[in-house]
Amino acid sequence: MWWQGRPRELVLAPEVIASGAAIPGAMNSPAAVSGQVVVHVIGAVNNPGLVELPAGSRIADAITAVGGAKTAKALGSVNLARVLIDGEQIVVGAQPGAVTGTPIDANGVLNLNSATESDYESLPGVGPVLAARIMAWRMTNGVFRSIDELGEVTGIGPSILEQIRPLVRV
Repeated sequence: MWWQGRPRELVLAPEVIASGAAIPGAMNSPAAVSGQVVVHVIGAVNNPGLVELPAGSRIADAITAVGGAKTAKALGSVNLARVLIDGEQIVVGAQPGAVTGTPIDANGVLNLNSATESDYESLPGVGPVLAARIMAWRMTNGVFRSIDELGEVTGIGPSILEQIRPLVRV
């Protein structure tokens, strides 16, 4: 089967993977339980669509599974080594810093994975320095899988986390 094993070589032909947003409840999906992840790869790739890969696969594996990217131009700004999360969408070729999805829903709840620094600053107890730390955490670790992961950001203690918990989502 094509998805068993890791590709040895990445077919480079795209631009950039600007963001990935996890789908709520994806960790309980049949794919996650079976040791597989399903991701949606779109944008500047040769054959965009859904791909199923072994758990622990990387963004580079997902790009290879869709036939590679159309150009290698912007891959230097992307973490091809990041581990995939079941249910996420990989956008190849988006402008750096582009946000996919709506950061604030109709109920005023902020999506941690598509928010900007200024969106974070709208939260109680979060100023420019803390907002920058949240963005840095996202750049290093990928998407937030739970609201509790905000506690890993230096400066967000239990008090701030409890204040903002009802105002954010993943």
